[in-house]
Amino acid sequence: MKNKGVFKRVETKYLMNQFQYRALRAELEGIACVDQYGETSILNIYYDTPDFRLIRTSLDKPLYKEKLRLRSYGTPTDESTSFVEIKKKFQGVVYKRRVPMRYEDAVRYLDSDVPDRNAPETERAGNHLCAEQIGKQQNWGPVEQQISGEINYFRQRYRDLKPQMVVSYDRIAMYGVEDPELRITFDRNIRWRTLDLDLRHGGYGHALLQPDQYLMEIKIMGAMPQKLANILSRLKIFSVSYSKYGSGYRRYFQFQTQYLVTQMLENEIAAADERRMRMRGAQA
Repeated sequence: MKNKGVFKRVETKYLMNQFQYRALRAELEGIACVDQYGETSILNIYYDTPDFRLIRTSLDKPLYKEKLRLRSYGTPTDESTSFVEIKKKFQGVVYKRRVPMRYEDAVRYLDSDVPDRNAPETERAGNHLCAEQIGKQQNWGPVEQQISGEINYFRQRYRDLKPQMVVSYDRIAMYGVEDPELRITFDRNIRWRTLDLDLRHGGYGHALLQPDQYLMEIKIMGAMPQKLANILSRLKIFSVSYSKYGSGYRRYFQFQTQYLVTQMLENEIAAADERRMRMRGAQA
């Protein structure tokens, strides 16, 4: 997987059914082509605070929001190339910056303690030396080194970041015939889980979409081509606000709430049964 370390673009998302997907794919002939990778499984670990501060802030739709994740293309091994990514969004424009690392190195790096910026220089150096060593192994250039510094700073600001959720999906990516900067992706089989947060174990999890649903993202800087806009209008494919991690978090929160309510009801029933048994014992 070719690495492009810096992305800046507007991303618009659309939910569609299988009929709309097939009709749109037919209409896209001559406008966009599937890239060389075909359909690819993408697996992500999202890092967040214990109280999910990053995604809760993101769901409030602020002008600025950010995420940290570890991404692999396909189920990785220790030696597979993965990407540590910071994704930021400001006033509708998405900025993504990432560096490549061996999967094993990336996990060890992200799970390590972050030195205090106010600590002595000898203590702070440890994390930077780790990043430098990884950079030498991966032949990082100046851009990757700068991005690794941004990742270090991100981790210092949110000092209690932990792996919180795996989000995976199967993706077909397309690029514009006339405008190669135009990217169109179709994601299906979107899944999430909050246990077994190791991408080496695959992309299994709870489904977020119906079996016949697709999530499309159109990624471009500037205005959408008029021809493409007309096709979407004719097929009644409309933009939506959708976050994979955010949707997974909402499902997780619902499950947690249902579990707590069930526990409360079970405790109340058990307490009521105990009171009845005591009353019967007293009457006897």
